[in-house]
Amino acid sequence: MADGTAGWGMKVLLWAGLPFLALLGLSLAVPDVAAAWRAKSGGGTAGTFIALREECSRNCVWHGDFVPDGGGTPRHDVIVYDGPDRLTSGATVAARDTGARRGVFAARGGDTWLIFSGLAVAGALAAIGWVVMLVRAMLNRRRVG
Repeated sequence: MADGTAGWGMKVLLWAGLPFLALLGLSLAVPDVAAAWRAKSGGGTAGTFIALREECSRNCVWHGDFVPDGGGTPRHDVIVYDGPDRLTSGATVAARDTGARRGVFAARGGDTWLIFSGLAVAGALAAIGWVVMLVRAMLNRRRVG
């Protein structure tokens, strides 16, 4: 558009979108990145996830209980990351508790570590981009003013 409205729209998208993406990526992924990497490398406490109920929205996830091998404190109402495609209520899955806030990881592994890592990197890059935009805007104001 010749009148500059396309540039204005892009600026609004960046000013609103970058902080939103930063908050989303950093708040959802960063707390569990280390737990996902521990699971990827076989760390954490081995045990069994017992599927109790399935919850579906955009994707389906199974909620259940995690019981550590050899005793220990079970975790209730957690989800299983990287679980098998088909579970039924009462089914069990070998799993690892690596300290993720909402769940445990299936022992067979999967790509959740990559998803958490990607979201964390995207959030960090968005935060850096937003800070750069703020600094540039302040410097431009000083030059104009």
